[in-house]
Amino acid sequence: MATSMTGRLTRDRTRQIRLGGVAIGGGAPVSVQTMTNSDTRDVVATVTQIQEAAEAGADMVRVAIPDADAAAALRAIRRQVAVPLVADIHFDHRLALAAVAAGVDGLRINPGNIGGSEQVRAVVAAARPNKLPIRIGVNGGSLERDILERHGAPTAEALVESALRHVALLEAEGYHEIKISVKASDVARTLAAYRLLAEQTAYPIHLGVTEAGTFLAGTVRSCVAMGALLLEGLGDTIRVSLTDTPLNEVKVGVELLRAAGLRAPGASVTSCPTCGRTQVDVVAVATAIEIQLERHYREHPAAPRPHVAVMGCLVNGPGEARGADIALAGGNGKFALYVGGEQVAVIPECEAIGRVVALVQTWRTGV
Repeated sequence: MATSMTGRLTRDRTRQIRLGGVAIGGGAPVSVQTMTNSDTRDVVATVTQIQEAAEAGADMVRVAIPDADAAAALRAIRRQVAVPLVADIHFDHRLALAAVAAGVDGLRINPGNIGGSEQVRAVVAAARPNKLPIRIGVNGGSLERDILERHGAPTAEALVESALRHVALLEAEGYHEIKISVKASDVARTLAAYRLLAEQTAYPIHLGVTEAGTFLAGTVRSCVAMGALLLEGLGDTIRVSLTDTPLNEVKVGVELLRAAGLRAPGASVTSCPTCGRTQVDVVAVATAIEIQLERHYREHPAAPRPHVAVMGCLVNGPGEARGADIALAGGNGKFALYVGGEQVAVIPECEAIGRVVALVQTWRTGV
């Protein structure tokens, strides 16, 4: 993609920056971010969340730095994790300086709320030697008073005006390692704001729906909004903001990119929704197989990905099983095991997970 007919700059033409070892923009793969919700001062809890997120596919993790103690904890956190870290800073530019000194890979600030030009200049001076990206993050609930009064509400136009005002403060210091987000809490304004932003800047864009909601509602809202934008060619990084765990944010984000064709597929597992005829625990078996295969593919990204089906009864089960590479069709506490469309065994339910995972791990293309 290049520039759309509406004049929006799509992801292959945005300015490329680097967050640690991750390229952002300029045609680089769309990356997934999450944010820890532990107390950053609790190093063990924060490191645990970061490592879980990274293992699930997060390309970068953001941590809140509300005070000097949180900034001090960053040194210990940085030593224990390899994934790029972004420090989330508001109001006190000294926290940004401390985070840079602790070894973070990027900052999330709004230059307009950390003080005057001297404070902005100090942050830029700290970030400049290693070209640390600074993300300007504008949300519908935190607009400047004059912009809100002028627009009458946190409209898409208001969000973009605020973002570009903050950008100008960094540009005045000759700094261009910038990423921008303009998040609203509903789909319509989110779409409008990002589309407008993409017409007015070449900086990489971070997609998200702010305060999207609990797991189900937040997932749906985020996927509708970000899915549309990603398919239009917009967005260089994403975060699915959920009232849930960072781990679940990452899982949804990764799956969203897979659905949009922007990340390699994971475990290809088809499973039935179950019904009153089901006499095996399809949910537990299918979920366990998927979890183990996801781990297998993280460790062996080039491994073959055979299509696996886990079916709960003998109505649709055998037909679906014959169409998959490896399949289970459930009966009374047992599964018929199919390989290459042929039934090869009947196995007890307790053996089903191990047998399928072993077959996938030894699968050869063309078998």
